[in-house]
Formats: sequence, C-alpha cells, structure tokens
Amino acid sequence: MADQLDLNLLRVFDALLREGSVTAAAERLHLSIPAASRALGRLRRAMGDPILVRAGRGMAPTPFALRTAPRVRSLLEEAAALVNVDFSVAGLERTFTIRINDGVAATLATAAVEATAAVAPGVTLRFVAEGAESTEALRDGSVDLDIGAGDAPSPDIRTAVLYRERLVGIVRADSPLGRGRRPTLAQLCRHPHVSASRRGRARGPLDDVLAAAGLRRHVAAVVPTSALALLLVASSAHVGLVPERLAEQHGPALGLRWFPIPAELPEVAVGLFWHARLDADPAQRWLRDTLRTALR
Repeated sequence: MADQLDLNLLRVFDALLREGSVTAAAERLHLSIPAASRALGRLRRAMGDPILVRAGRGMAPTPFALRTAPRVRSLLEEAAALVNVDFSVAGLERTFTIRINDGVAATLATAAVEATAAVAPGVTLRFVAEGAESTEALRDGSVDLDIGAGDAPSPDIRTAVLYRERLVGIVRADSPLGRGRRPTLAQLCRHPHVSASRRGRARGPLDDVLAAAGLRRHVAAVVPTSALALLLVASSAHVGLVPERLAEQHGPALGLRWFPIPAELPEVAVGLFWHARLDADPAQRWLRDTLRTALR
C-alpha cells in the first residue's frame, strides 16, 4: 500500500538499488543489517514486488525496481531541497546523469568534470549517450540534464543556450585540399565526403548551398556521430564536416587539419535542457551555472 511508504523507506530503497546488497545498503545508511533487512521486507509488502532477488552470489534488482529507482531518487532530491537551506557545494554528494551526444561530450566532458571536481569532490557526472531522447527521462529523474541541439519539446522542459557552434571542414594533414588557403565549393566537390548524422541523413545545409551554385558533392559514407567522422577522415582521403570545437581540440592529435567552409552555413545552438521541477533545486542550479561557466 502506498500509505505504508515514508521517506526513510524510500532512502532504504535508493540505497539498496545503488549498492545491490542489504549489507552494503545498511553500511551506507548507518543501519544494522537486521534493520535494513526488515526495511526491505516492508518495501516488498508496500510495493508488491521483491525489489532485489538472489542472482548467483549477489542480488539483482527486478525490472519494477529498475523502473522505479529514478523516480524515487528524484523524490528524495526534491525532499532534500525543501530542507537544505544551507546548501554546501563542497559537501555535496550526488550523481548527476547527463544525456549527451559524443561529439559534444568530446569537447565538454573534460571541462565539466574538472570544473565540478575542483569545488565538489563528492559529485559524480554520469554521461549517457543519446537514444530516443524521450522527455520522460527528464520528467521521471532518470536523466538530470540533456545537452544538445534543438528546442524545448514541451512547456515543462526548460532550456538555456550553452554556446553556439559552426561547422568546419576536416581533412588529413597530408591532403592537398585547402592547403594554405580556403578551398572553393568546386574544390570541395572533387573529394568524397563523410556525413555525420544521427538520423542517417546524407544531405545537410551544405548540399543546399551547393545546389544553389549548380554543384553537387558525393557523400561516400554516413556515420552516426561527429567523433566517428573524425576517425574515418583520419584514415582516408575523405572530407568531413564537424563542429569547430571538436576539430580544434581533437583534430591535431589525429593528424587532421580543419578549414572554414566557403559558405554561410547556419550555426548550431547547443543547449541545456532540464525539467521545470528542478528550476529551484540548488544542486542542479549550481551544476547548470558551472557548465555554463566552464564552456565560456
């Protein structure tokens, strides 16, 4: 029954799912093992689910427990925010789950981890790859922040621009293309191209510019991420279009050089997305501010 649940039981549930064992959960919560075991029994009765089941020498969470864990964690964080008037960044112990594509992660993750670790050593940033990008993950707390391009998908999702990005061309350092000067559109079309598109699209804004000039490029490969485009170009004679930050930070190590595209291509706004219920959460607000500062 739902009225059998209280915050203390939910804390036990969260610890059990984090630790995967009654003994470790008891240590985490400074409880005796019998007390933690009794709490697990109460949780099982209240939720109508075993929560943890024996799996070999350890215990594994049930599908119900895995689905419920993000919502429980979110409830606990909201409850903590109500009473945590004297919020301390230095004493913060929390894991933030950030959904991000690997092209952005390759340029943002290091700066984000260094900026948070410097002032909040108890914080863990857990980066997960983009998938279906469902807003439900933001609503139920399984994802704390989305980082990527696009607009807010619904009124309960907040957004803020982190930075604006432009696409640049990349080639191997030994390529004759654009060496010493910006290549023309016609020169770009003489080389095979790699298209980076999570949706598998071969066409992009550059193709519209080329069509207007009576030109057409040959897209020889379509890959799902900009980071993979970097690797493919590094081992071939292909041309790629990737975000400028990515080309600057990782191109030289891969033997690549980059150049501006001789056309007015639209900039990409990379933003933060979070659920409205976390607007006033001091820990989340601190993280958003830290990310903005680290990316300036």
